[in-house]
Amino acid sequence: MLVIQGQELTDARLREVRELVAAHPEWSRYRLSTALAELWDWRAAGGQLKDMAARTLMLKLQARGLLTLPSARGRQPRRGAGSEQPTLWDTETGLGDGETLRSLEPIRCVPVRSGMAEHSRVEGYLARRHYLGYKGHVGENLAYLASDAQGRDLGCLLFGAAAWRTHPRDELIGWDDATRAKRLSYITNNTRFLVLARVPHLASCLLGTVTRRLRRDWEEKYGHPVFLVETYVDRDRFRGTCYRAANWQLIGQTRGRSRQDRFSKLRVPVKDIYVYPLTPRFRDRLRASA
Repeated sequence: MLVIQGQELTDARLREVRELVAAHPEWSRYRLSTALAELWDWRAAGGQLKDMAARTLMLKLQARGLLTLPSARGRQPRRGAGSEQPTLWDTETGLGDGETLRSLEPIRCVPVRSGMAEHSRVEGYLARRHYLGYKGHVGENLAYLASDAQGRDLGCLLFGAAAWRTHPRDELIGWDDATRAKRLSYITNNTRFLVLARVPHLASCLLGTVTRRLRRDWEEKYGHPVFLVETYVDRDRFRGTCYRAANWQLIGQTRGRSRQDRFSKLRVPVKDIYVYPLTPRFRDRLRASA
């Protein structure tokens, strides 16, 4: 019997997935994954449907030749995303040189939600300026936009679902597979971090500001807390200086394999794994019975 994304896939359950896809050939992958999460009542601790986990499960089944999904559809850009003229600092021309943290204070770093003009700015920044780009986000996530005393945007951060399995992190916590499957939603991943102004120590300042409020903001939005934050830093591009300066802990490296790599042949950049506990007893909280 297969176990994928924490779900035990009996013959009956596998048949349910195939019948769902076959019955709705016109549906997108997003709609199919949402329907599957509803069918199985697959929810996070706060009650939100785990549609992203359902989509990942379906993709893994397809990679194993056990399911055929409809072709992926291109994402339509949201109306208004990046269309405003935000107070973006032009770092290429050196605007902002000579600024210090003190000259920017007070710095605000607040959560922004879908539909807000600030959220559209975050999407635009990440799509245009982050080396990984941005094509939207599904599942539980939280975005922040930082600005200075004059209202100039300084940077943005995005947090989303934690990696399903990472040996250094799981060993640090003391997780077995069953406990990880039940408690993974209590970890979040800093999936994007973009600093728009070249100011010494600004990056570590933004990280510190956000991590002090992240647990409270997450619980307010989703009804459950997060106890640990993780992030993955591409060693070929970055040294992780700002994370270390903000007291994040380097716990190891990835193995240079894609999570979708079925045959261990697809090589991807090795990344440093950093974590930041949001409570002193994070191990106890993450190992607790669900």
